[in-house]
Amino acid sequence: MKIAMVSEHASPLAALGGIDAGGQNVHVAELSAALCRQGHEVTVYTRRDEAQAAHTVTTEQGYRVIRVPAGPARRLPKDELLPHMGEFGAFLREHWRHERPDVVHAHFWMSGLAAIAGAQPAGIPVVQTFHALGVVKRRHQGADDTSPADRLRLEQLIAEQADRIIATCTDEVFELARMGVPQSRTSVIPCGVNLEQFTPDGPSTPRSAEHRLMTVGRLVPRKGFDIAITALTSLPDTELVLVGGPDNGKVADDPEGRRLLALADELGVRDRLRMLGQVPRIHMAPLLRSADVAVCTPWYEPFGITPLEAMACGTPVVATAVGGLIDTVVDGVTGRLIAPRAPAELADAVRDLLAAPERADQYGRAGRDRVESRYSWDRIAMETLSAYRRVTAMRVRNDSGGSDGGSIERVGGVLSPEPSSIDQGFRATGHGRR
Repeated sequence: MKIAMVSEHASPLAALGGIDAGGQNVHVAELSAALCRQGHEVTVYTRRDEAQAAHTVTTEQGYRVIRVPAGPARRLPKDELLPHMGEFGAFLREHWRHERPDVVHAHFWMSGLAAIAGAQPAGIPVVQTFHALGVVKRRHQGADDTSPADRLRLEQLIAEQADRIIATCTDEVFELARMGVPQSRTSVIPCGVNLEQFTPDGPSTPRSAEHRLMTVGRLVPRKGFDIAITALTSLPDTELVLVGGPDNGKVADDPEGRRLLALADELGVRDRLRMLGQVPRIHMAPLLRSADVAVCTPWYEPFGITPLEAMACGTPVVATAVGGLIDTVVDGVTGRLIAPRAPAELADAVRDLLAAPERADQYGRAGRDRVESRYSWDRIAMETLSAYRRVTAMRVRNDSGGSDGGSIERVGGVLSPEPSSIDQGFRATGHGRR
């Protein structure tokens, strides 16, 4: 099968832990590699953000990456990319006239806009993975949400016009149902974990204290790193290692990094906080093995790959009961689930595990068993292929093509649905806000 992955801001080639580079990058890279291992041809389309970067790259894992010229060839925050999705979609439409895929899999909502615009004229089925829903983000972040103003309406449009939606967790299915998406058009397929890279056996990095906690993610407030730092005040002889942030390792150059360092100073735990910035993927497993507990404390998390990687290393997890973490961490079996924004509860859960190493080991073994049975990328790829085959078979049966909701067209360099399909469409302003 010829598969086109569209991931407009999250390149599988990007370094992780920086701005807008995290779990989605891993998902696209690992899923593409697993599909190639199973004999399929995969091409990933991502926005060109470096002027000197090669147009096409073939990775060691066998998938191609095509950097699409859409907007300036420099890095832009993903919330500024909407005005360039018309150009992205036009490139896909022209490219697929000569190199037609069997199915298109869009990752993130803006990728969905470009993918549908490129695929609909040729009748190519589109599978959509949102990775995060704007309605959930706005609910949790309120005025701090920097998403384009039209995101919710455009996500609704994508949900109506995509042939199938892959949700990464059960919580997302409920959110999609509230948007009017029937469960019959939704598959639940989680993210996976590289079971060869993340293993219980292997080297571990040295500690600087008797006990170690590990936490990983982009330096953004919703990750809740301040909760873990606050919990340190009740956990003597314990250090917290935080991975994520600037690629130069200068965490103090990052606004959220400065906030977290100031909090640690204020609480008197600065000497037990190690903020490493970005870390190469090959160093992640030794770091996770070195920890007594991996903590994951966001107050909003669409999925979260880090707990799976920790479980694969045999490290017990304490995580907040939000989003995809409710699916991956089994409370009292592979770790503990706690309330969000509750540093005292986090400290209690960690303290209990530090005081009961046999239970912690049991959680670690159960975590490894769980990821082996459910979250290998090969299994995720097989389930994803089932979704692809379902939509391609439906297109063959219904050869008239096109989704019921009309098509997406270009208007003023930006995408817009036909007026007959949606009452209020995607209006072009030329400034990226709508």
